[in-house]
Amino acid sequence: MTNPEVAILMLCLFIFLVLLGFPIAFTLIAMGVGFGYYAYFQGGIETFSDIFNNNIFYLLNQNTYSVMENDTLVAIPLFLFMGYVVERANIVDRLFYSLYMAARNLPGSLAIAALLTCAVFSTASGIVGAVVTLMGLLAYPAMANANYNRSFASGVICAGGTLGILIPPSIMLIVYAAIAELSPLRLYAAAVFPGLMLAGLYIVYVIGRSMLDPSLAPKPDLRDVASRKKIYLDLLVSFVPLTVLIMLVLGSILGGLATPAEAAAMGALGGLVLAALYRSLTWEKLKESVFLTAKATAMVCWLFVGSWTFASVFSYLGGHDLIAHWVVGMNLTHWQFLIMAQLIIFFLGWPLEWSEILIIFVPIFLPMLDHFAVNPYFFAMLVALNLQTSFLTPPMAMSAYYLKGVLKKQIELVEIFKGILPYLSIVILSMVLMYNFPGIALWLPDYLFGPYIP
Repeated sequence: MTNPEVAILMLCLFIFLVLLGFPIAFTLIAMGVGFGYYAYFQGGIETFSDIFNNNIFYLLNQNTYSVMENDTLVAIPLFLFMGYVVERANIVDRLFYSLYMAARNLPGSLAIAALLTCAVFSTASGIVGAVVTLMGLLAYPAMANANYNRSFASGVICAGGTLGILIPPSIMLIVYAAIAELSPLRLYAAAVFPGLMLAGLYIVYVIGRSMLDPSLAPKPDLRDVASRKKIYLDLLVSFVPLTVLIMLVLGSILGGLATPAEAAAMGALGGLVLAALYRSLTWEKLKESVFLTAKATAMVCWLFVGSWTFASVFSYLGGHDLIAHWVVGMNLTHWQFLIMAQLIIFFLGWPLEWSEILIIFVPIFLPMLDHFAVNPYFFAMLVALNLQTSFLTPPMAMSAYYLKGVLKKQIELVEIFKGILPYLSIVILSMVLMYNFPGIALWLPDYLFGPYIP
C-alpha cells in the first residue's frame, strides 16, 4: 500500500517520541508494527485469530531471525567483551600515567596523554560512554590538580572519548557495514587515516592552544618525575601489550587473515590474557564484563530488528521513493549532494544520537549514491566523521552528559559545552579536508583490496 503521507507521518512521530525520551529500539519496533499493520492490512477480520493474520508479524519474525544469524554482527559482543575486560584490568590508568611521563616536556602534556589514552583505549573498546566515564574519573582529577582550565580539560576528554566510533575496530563501522551491506574490511581500512588525522588534529590543537595561553594548561612540577629508565619501563609494561593486541586484531582483519568476528574473538582472548598477566582477572570483574557485554549486545540487536522493520514499512509506504525523487529532482551535482546529505546529518546530530541517525536516516541516502556517482566507502567515512558531532553538539552532546554524570558538582554542564566546541570545529575541518582529498579515506582500501568496483 503506497501512501507516502503516512510514511512521513511515521517518521515525524518517531522523532517526536524519541525526543520525549522513549527507548529507541522498542519505539522503532512499535512504530514499525503499528504502521506496518496498517500498510499490510488486508481486511476481513471475523475472528480473534484474524487479527494476527497480517504480514507485519511475519516481517518482524524474519528480521529478528536475520539479525541473529548475521555473521558480521557476531563481532560486536566479542569486541565489547574485549573492551570491558581491558577497562576492568587497571591497564588504562597505567597507560595514562606512562604517556604523561613520556609527554611531560610538551605543552599541555596531561591533555596530550589524555587524548592518546582515549585513542588507544577507545580503539580497544569502541564504547564512547565507557571511555569518557573512565577518563573522567582518571584524567580529569589529574588535570584539575595541575590547575588546568576546567572547560579545556573537559573538552579534551569528551572529544577524545568519541574517537572510538571512528578508529577501527569500531562498533559503529560494524553496524554501518551491516546496514549498507558493505565489506567491514574495506570500511576498517578506509577509517584508519581519517581516524589518525582527527586524533592528530586534536593533539595539534591542544599543543597550539597551550602555547598561546599557558594558563589553560600549566607546566607540570618536574621535581618528582621518575627516572627515564622507569618511564620507559612503564611504557613497555602498559602501552606496548595493549597496542600489540590492537594491532594484531586490526592487522589480521586488514591483512585478510581473519574475519572481523574471528579477530574479535582473538581480541577477547587477548584481553583476558592481559588481565590475567596484570593479576586483575577476578571472578567479580569477569561477571561484570559478561553482563555489560550482554546488555550492550542486546541493545544493538534490538536496534537492528526495530530499524529493519521500521525501514521496511517506511519503504513499503513509499517514503524512500518520495525522498529520493525529491532529491533527484533538485538536479544537484555530485558535491552538492554530498554537502546537502552531510548538512542534514550534522543538524540531526543536535537532537539525536549516532545510532538513530545511522539506522534511520543514512539508509535514505544510500540508494542515491549510484545516481550521484558517490563511492559508498567515501560516503561512509564522511558519515563516520560527521557522527562525531552527534556526541559533541549541544543540547544532546552525550559525551558531555557522560562526563557530567561522573564529575557531578565538580563542573557545570555549560563549561563542558564550552570546552567541546573547538573540537566540533576540528571535526568539520577534517570533513573539509577529506572532501578535497578523498585519498585520505580511499587510498588504503584500494591499495589493500584493489579499486572499488560497484
